[in-house]
Amino acid sequence: MLTPRDRIRPKMAPSIRDIVIPNYRRLLLRRRCPSQSVACRLLSSSTSYPSPPPPSAPIDAGSSIRKPISLWPGMYHSPVTNALWEARSRMFERALGEGENTAASDLSAPKRPSRSRTSIMYRFSEDYVLREQYRNPWNEIRAGKLLEDLDALAGTICFKHCTNENGAMRPLILVTASVDRIFVKKPIHVDTDLKIEGAVTWVGRSSMEIQLEVSQSTPESQDQFDSVILTANFTFVARDSETGKSVPVTPILPETEREKILWEEAEERNKLRKRMREDRRQYIVSEEMTHRIQELMAEGRVFSEMPALADRDSILIKDTRFQNSLICQPQQRNIQGRIFGGFLMRRAFELAYATSYAFAGAAPRFLEVDHVDFLKPVDVGNFLRLHSCVLYTELDDPAQPHINIEVVAYVTRPEIRSSEVSNRFYFTFTIRPEALTDGLRIRKVVPSTEEEARRVIERMDAEVPRSTDQ
Repeated sequence: MLTPRDRIRPKMAPSIRDIVIPNYRRLLLRRRCPSQSVACRLLSSSTSYPSPPPPSAPIDAGSSIRKPISLWPGMYHSPVTNALWEARSRMFERALGEGENTAASDLSAPKRPSRSRTSIMYRFSEDYVLREQYRNPWNEIRAGKLLEDLDALAGTICFKHCTNENGAMRPLILVTASVDRIFVKKPIHVDTDLKIEGAVTWVGRSSMEIQLEVSQSTPESQDQFDSVILTANFTFVARDSETGKSVPVTPILPETEREKILWEEAEERNKLRKRMREDRRQYIVSEEMTHRIQELMAEGRVFSEMPALADRDSILIKDTRFQNSLICQPQQRNIQGRIFGGFLMRRAFELAYATSYAFAGAAPRFLEVDHVDFLKPVDVGNFLRLHSCVLYTELDDPAQPHINIEVVAYVTRPEIRSSEVSNRFYFTFTIRPEALTDGLRIRKVVPSTEEEARRVIERMDAEVPRSTDQ
């Protein structure tokens, strides 16, 4: 039953809370709404710090569920993205109002990594509403929503780094350029508190790298090192808001020993990426590549020319394909008007998960995201097509077979008969142990065209350097 106060309260636009929470619970949560929003707390942490700066309090991931949300883009995403984008939009609006009056020296002075450090706390153990938003059908966390949150946090950290002490910044656009390999060290529980923390660790001329750590303490892992279950490195680039050309970003000044080590590691990764791109160009036209392509295609030819003799434990890549299409809506945009990179990662992950599920015949378990390049921006109104396939399987370890999924995103413009690749995503899954004990077998996947064989070889070779990371 509504109280008199509820009867006179003006009606508001529907929000995520109206969908998730029954009326009686919504009224209860509304009464215990925090007095200070997540955005205000985040912005207050971006003011000038004494030396050394005190650590900022973690953001409460569930706070944005329990308060009215205005009609801005983030409200259609996860609660964490809501909170981060609300803070970022206020920084962005303040920057527009004060940017012209800001001295260039204020924005070009090097900043400490601690200046941008931000953390988020998911209080799954006590927040039922938040826990239910992140739960998948197998009582584990929805990894696609977590990837979306990681991109949102990385973007907010970039904004904090590029603003001065008064909240002003140059008229620039910060966009996700790439994501390095994300490896999940252990399963992520949805009923145990989770924390994400990150900061800018490296800055080039117009690009910066943000390292994020996801930690979750369990009775088996009490110390900080063992509780880190996922590390992600995002690279953002700065573009002029009018010309679209690259612009310099605020330098970074590592101070502690750990900050210096992280800077050196990021510098080495940046050099390695450039070296691998050059090596790949030379290798693509080599005789060794041609020989490996022919070897891979040998079994595929049997499927085409002698299908009755084909290996029943193998399947062609083309027979594992799935796809879906969507029109990019305004609700999926970021504060700069383009489609949010985290949204693209989540949609790609969900298609990859479904592809792996249909291929294996059992619910898969997410292991990692390989390197992702955001090749072209995706705008509101674009017709986006996502194509997935099982690129290859790794069956050396029968207890943990690996299923490698490729998802390619195409921006299609039917009116001009154009289709361009905007993103390529590579995900790796395995099968739950209980399914393998029931005699489930994973099939080998083979290419039937030279293009498929080339993509398989490139992905296999991309995995070689990462053996040292683990």
